[in-house]
Amino acid sequence: MLKLYYSPGMASLVVHWLLIELDAEHELHKLDVENKEHKQAAYLKLNPNGVIPTLLVDGEPVFESAALVLYLADAYPMAGLAPPLDSLDRARYYQWIVHMANSLQPPFRAWFYPEEPAGAANVDAVKEGARQKLEAAFERIDAHLAENGPWLLGDKISAADFFLTMMMRWSRNMPKPATAWPNLARLAERMKARPSFKKLYEIEQLSEWA
Repeated sequence: MLKLYYSPGMASLVVHWLLIELDAEHELHKLDVENKEHKQAAYLKLNPNGVIPTLLVDGEPVFESAALVLYLADAYPMAGLAPPLDSLDRARYYQWIVHMANSLQPPFRAWFYPEEPAGAANVDAVKEGARQKLEAAFERIDAHLAENGPWLLGDKISAADFFLTMMMRWSRNMPKPATAWPNLARLAERMKARPSFKKLYEIEQLSEWA
């Protein structure tokens, strides 16, 4: 049995979405972020980093959203969301997941929590640096899609596209959101049209970027 500790719209979103897409039997535990439930002792026993998400797999905790994306795609191979192990596409699939975890998630963290890396006095500079990094990354991904799309791996959707879509959603209120780039916008529209996305929004009670 799988149990997801989540908060609507946060990094748990892609894990929750894949659980729905894969029709995986699971339970949900919504964390009370306002009261910092994710920083309290009970949750820290599961995830000592105190971040979201955590997935219990047969009662054992696993965390890091990128790792959970990889795990779920492999755990449900019939869905075809991960390329064959011995293929070049498998290497490219790993490449995109790791690239997004390294090149998109950290500047998003800096954008949303700019006081963390350099203190309150440097918030504007931190956000500007994060904006530049994110826009440069989206520019490169859009160029890749223009040449190799419509999906990150070409003509076949993968779990990497779900991960990318979550991050595009995070950019929705930025000065230049990801959907300002045409190929990213088309990918986002295809992903948002999936029944699993609509169900995800209903359960998490989300409305923005629907």
